[in-house]
Amino acid sequence: MPDDSQELISGGHLVAKALKAEGVDVIYTLCGGHIIDIYDGCVDEGIDVIDVRHEQVAAHAADGYARITGKPGCAVVTAGPGTTDAVTGVANAFRAESPMLLIGGQGAHTQHKMGSLQDLPHVDMMAPITKFAATVPDTARAADMVSMAFRECFHGAPGPSFLEIPRDVLDAKVPVSKARVPEAGKYRASTRTAGDPEAVEKLADLLVRAEKPAILLGSQVWTCRATDAAIELVRTLNVPAYMNGAGRGTLPPGHPHHFQLSRRHAFANADLIVIVGTPFDFRMGYGKRLSPDATVVQIDLDYRTVGKNRDIDLGIVGDAGLVLSAVTQAASGRVNGGAGKRKEWLDELRAAEQAAIGKRLPQLRSDASPIHPYRLVSEINDFLTEDSVYIGDGGDIVTFSGQVVQPKSPGHWMDPGPLGTLGVGVPFVMAAKQARPDKEVVALFGDGAFSLTGWDFETLVRFGLPFVGIVGNNSSMNQIRYGQKAKYGEGRERVGNTLGDVPYDQFARMLGGYGEEVRDPADIGPALRRARESGKPSLINVWVDPDAYAPGTMNQTMYK
Repeated sequence: MPDDSQELISGGHLVAKALKAEGVDVIYTLCGGHIIDIYDGCVDEGIDVIDVRHEQVAAHAADGYARITGKPGCAVVTAGPGTTDAVTGVANAFRAESPMLLIGGQGAHTQHKMGSLQDLPHVDMMAPITKFAATVPDTARAADMVSMAFRECFHGAPGPSFLEIPRDVLDAKVPVSKARVPEAGKYRASTRTAGDPEAVEKLADLLVRAEKPAILLGSQVWTCRATDAAIELVRTLNVPAYMNGAGRGTLPPGHPHHFQLSRRHAFANADLIVIVGTPFDFRMGYGKRLSPDATVVQIDLDYRTVGKNRDIDLGIVGDAGLVLSAVTQAASGRVNGGAGKRKEWLDELRAAEQAAIGKRLPQLRSDASPIHPYRLVSEINDFLTEDSVYIGDGGDIVTFSGQVVQPKSPGHWMDPGPLGTLGVGVPFVMAAKQARPDKEVVALFGDGAFSLTGWDFETLVRFGLPFVGIVGNNSSMNQIRYGQKAKYGEGRERVGNTLGDVPYDQFARMLGGYGEEVRDPADIGPALRRARESGKPSLINVWVDPDAYAPGTMNQTMYK
């Protein structure tokens, strides 16, 4: 007979204990009857529960939390439509290499295959877009399975995991002695690897000998918290650096090795190109934009990414920080690291940068109305401080910003990543401000992108999470409109992409936030400053020229 005096614990409380051991201090969720015992456990463990209005937002917020903190994020959703609503957020984290756990409800084991409420094959659906997907089979295994899922999040390049927990498994209670509750810091090994020492030596030699080297610092530079190592390498070896994704901000604007607008010129003329932590995907022209005569080196956490889509001369699998530090050390003392002979190369690239800036300067300072998007993003760039986390959520308007907005610090740029998911803005704001209340959060939305998850602006108001939001409003899905215009002609450019003239400033005020409308470019800066001073979630609705398209939009390969 069971010992009635022995302490019992429920599945939901075991889940909460495992989350606490992993360092999770907040879950993002939309309530459902299948999952409420997890909430009860979170209350006991001191884990905040942020409840949102759509499960996609919960998943995106967990993704954003992981990016900001370096710790895994967690979203908890109910079964069936709750889990399917979160699929997009999980898929975005998968392509962006973001470590998060989605916990989904499920009908009781005793009702398996009987047609219980909201029953779907969640694990089968999640398996292709996660690093780990499983069902918790028994209450005593609940905490153990959570730790297993988190462990898989950090195997190789990071990514999401999924667990479904049947309702009777979650609600049942078992003796504490029968449950494995992993202890914090005692069930995970270090995943940081320094790469093949021979390959590191070879890369050091290549860098010393190169006359025209260039390095691209991708998202894994931030994932690995490799900022200091990257700065040391480019400074010591005098290498021009370009940044993309979450790698933006690794070098601050004005740093002598910070380059942005001359990347095409550099990659066409360099004799050595080092790609760190970014794949040869569509953003890189699948590797075809690199000079065929250049020596190409790729450093990545994931062996499967190295050499994918194009041949390389050297591949190193490992942690960006450890690899770059090892390369710098290996190159030290070798003929000044080759640094002295590169002044002409850097001068050539700086001239290309200045030429690009000069070409668009009239648009950056344009007083036209409707407002030119370049003027808007230029004003936003001037507005940012070293403590401003910048979030881009949109198509054409965010493509404009990618050429102009320069975060002042590492980890201060957030965009969807390679899945190109619209709607990440509000949940990323939620995660960034909740995790780092000391930071200012500035988000630029396309009007189409904001519409997808904008109702959770109310969640930001409800939880007191102020930010400066800007909607670049052209009443269109303009990136798609350009493609239709280019492909089918002006007579059919407005099919399925034209939105209403929505005053998002009024929407913000209706929900308890701060809102302003801007039609004159001279009013952008003052409006942004008033939004900052309001101390509220805000939306500055800026009417931008619908007939202005970003160069990146016009150059997209899918429209060629």
